[in-house]
Amino acid sequence: MAVISFKCPNCDGELIFDPETQKYKCEYCGSKFTQAELDALQPAESEETDAGAADGSDEAEQETTEQQSADTKKKEGEDGGAEAVIYNCPSCGAEIVTDATTAATFCYYCHNPVVLGKRLEGKYLPNKVIPFKISKKEAEKRFLEYVGKKKFVPKAFFNKKQIECLSGVYFPYWIYDAKLQGKLQGEGKKIRVWRTGDTEYTETKFYHVEREGEVDLKNLAENALQKANVQLVKGVLPYQFNEMKDFNMGYLSGFMAEKRDIEQKAVEGNMQATMKNSAEKLMRESVQGYNALSVNSFGVVPKKEDWSYALLPVWTVTYKGKDGKIYYYSMNGQTGKVFGELPVDYGKVTLTGIISAVVVLIIALIGGYFL
Repeated sequence: MAVISFKCPNCDGELIFDPETQKYKCEYCGSKFTQAELDALQPAESEETDAGAADGSDEAEQETTEQQSADTKKKEGEDGGAEAVIYNCPSCGAEIVTDATTAATFCYYCHNPVVLGKRLEGKYLPNKVIPFKISKKEAEKRFLEYVGKKKFVPKAFFNKKQIECLSGVYFPYWIYDAKLQGKLQGEGKKIRVWRTGDTEYTETKFYHVEREGEVDLKNLAENALQKANVQLVKGVLPYQFNEMKDFNMGYLSGFMAEKRDIEQKAVEGNMQATMKNSAEKLMRESVQGYNALSVNSFGVVPKKEDWSYALLPVWTVTYKGKDGKIYYYSMNGQTGKVFGELPVDYGKVTLTGIISAVVVLIIALIGGYFL
């Protein structure tokens, strides 16, 4: 497995992407670098790789790939069919096992960030990315503020150990843009009510309504990862897509990332249905001046469609409740929008109910005493 590690040119420490400054930061010497400065370092690394290939490292790479394939197959047999891949950490040399869709992670031993380059090459290379804008420190603060307002959440859900499990993950999405010609036909109603003396009159007029025009839809997003909790990845939408950037591996450094395992054809039906519904809604909203509108027919003809594969940022943490259910908390890593289902400590609920009952009883007794 090809492993990409971004090194600080000043001290050779690991560089990670810093959401607060939108630069690459060295955790050891504190140096910071822009994307342009990081890009300027990459050609030299490429030349060294090419030089190594010239003296026979291609053969070694082939052997490594063959061994990796064997390791992968071995893991498939051990865990009942789930694909796993072994790689070596470039910092400490430890062997780490990942699943088939992991594209960026951390070494479990030295905690250095690593990007698994081969996972995001060729057809799996994302076109776009929205970098994290909310740092882990800020995400933890918002997490505590959000959970702190919930009276019946178990303490274990927001203890120090649980907070440390808050992970920044880039999830894969398909992004769909479309220009289309739409045509709507329907019936509009105008209703007028008035009174004359004791008599109330109602006048209803019916109108034939037609709307036809071009509709431009942008940034319809669809989950592209099978193992993802669908409610989680949809619950943090929408993103501010005007801040989307061309993909660069460096944005993944310091975060986890997943590569897609749902292809475009598998989501086309859902996307086109969403496109049609969105276009109909826009055209309905353009009809004004009626008390009611019923649509008899609506059709669209796509004139232009654009697909892109993007990685979008999410802060997330999971919690296994006493009932055995897995609860998810997630936050949009760009906008801060929160989504999740929080566990309930029914002991707290019962205690609160008892306290409330006692307070009511005391008030009643005091009231009876003064009476």
